[in-house]
Amino acid sequence: MPGVPELDGEWDVRRVSGFLPPLLGIRKRIDGESGATVLPGGLGVPFAVAGRELRYRRPFAMVVDVLEPDGEGWRGRATVLGRTVGEFRMSRAAT
Repeated sequence: MPGVPELDGEWDVRRVSGFLPPLLGIRKRIDGESGATVLPGGLGVPFAVAGRELRYRRPFAMVVDVLEPDGEGWRGRATVLGRTVGEFRMSRAAT
């Protein structure tokens, strides 16, 4: 499954609900079929983009973010082994 061009770019991430940390300073960088969740300090956790899913690579391969368009941004569900553990919102990062 190819990437989704509308996802390309840098995104600010905000926790909406569930068992997610506050996500302060967290960003997602997406380019085509790959990307990373970037933690404060610059460490990136890589993932593959498959349609509207962000499939994390080892050692986090059990984690998949499922995205849906939401106005100017995206609403996401963080899943672990297929079970939703939290929800978040992605909005374009200010440049």
